[in-house]
Amino acid sequence: MNTNSYKQDRVTAYDEAFSLDDEKASQLAELFSSLSDPNRLRILSVLLRGETHVQQISETVAMSQSAVSHQLRGLRQMRIVRARKQGRMVFYSLDDDHVKELFLLGLDHVCHE
Repeated sequence: MNTNSYKQDRVTAYDEAFSLDDEKASQLAELFSSLSDPNRLRILSVLLRGETHVQQISETVAMSQSAVSHQLRGLRQMRIVRARKQGRMVFYSLDDDHVKELFLLGLDHVCHE
């Protein structure tokens, strides 16, 4: 196999995978916008520890349950968190590992000097 051809194929595959059309760019901007609120980030930091309910999140981040629920609704619409209902209680968790990785990479970026 020609080494130059292999490298060129990898570069082309990378370019195609990460080129941003208007729709992808808009979706990515919405994702970052939804993460731009400090209260939402504090809520996500609680959910990094695992599934919990609104009351516990509210107590941990010192926000009203109504305010926490409002923020969670937006995060749920962006598929950043998911909800699971058990009786009258609603439990929230991060939607998937990508959310955790994104949060931790962002935190690492702001903490490194």
